[in-house]
Amino acid sequence: MSGNIQLLGDTLAAARAEGRSALIAYLPAGFPTVDGGIEAVKAAFDGGADIVEVGLPHSDPVLDGPVIQTADDIALRGGVKIADVLRTVREAHAATGKPVLVMTYWNPIDRYGVERFTAELADAGGAGCILPDLPVQESALWREHATKHGLATVFVVAPSSRDARLAEITAAGSGFVYAASLMGVTGTRASVGAQAADLVRRTRATGSGLPVCVGLGVSDRTQAAEVAGFADGVIVGSAFVKRMLDAPDQAAGVAAVRELAGDLAKGVRGQA
Repeated sequence: MSGNIQLLGDTLAAARAEGRSALIAYLPAGFPTVDGGIEAVKAAFDGGADIVEVGLPHSDPVLDGPVIQTADDIALRGGVKIADVLRTVREAHAATGKPVLVMTYWNPIDRYGVERFTAELADAGGAGCILPDLPVQESALWREHATKHGLATVFVVAPSSRDARLAEITAAGSGFVYAASLMGVTGTRASVGAQAADLVRRTRATGSGLPVCVGLGVSDRTQAAEVAGFADGVIVGSAFVKRMLDAPDQAAGVAAVRELAGDLAKGVRGQA
């Protein structure tokens, strides 16, 4: 079975045709429970997210700040497995027909097996993977199997990335480019910063044609509208997870995710 890279591309193109950025939500699998995580992903779509990244909880999440680390710890203590991540992708995509990616560090895939993981992700209806710690020069095996199974390979670029490095990364990636808006880990910020707009400009200048989506720091409608002014997609993670963490129970957390997605969807449409 082939994965849904085409659906991902079509979704980003449809948002662009509407004159807006796509809203991309991030939620970790297995948080607060596997079933609760699946409901949260569905709620993000219901609220207005175009795409969802499902996080594969990891014990050493180098890109993630304290909010997502806390959620990952809860999921890992609950016994979440890669099978649960794939189930989350499968059920969320089947219920909504929308693109679902996995965001994961390399070690879990390496241990699971690249061929096995890509085949099973494609079978689950996944659209691809975001791989923040996989260097492009070490990615040939992954990209071979991702291409074979119709999955996007999304690499992360940062404000520190030089132009030559940006060209190398965009040439190897597919789906879209994840532009980290600032140096540091995930988390909500008072301001997204001017670095993000410059990074988007430089990434587009490589001529790859890949959409450039910005993450790290976006937490509300106003910031979403700001980033939507220069990016193809607005990625929001910690703000969703924090809503879940702060909720008195699972049902309230799911409702809070739906509400925030609705608010952010207005932001990417310029209704700030």
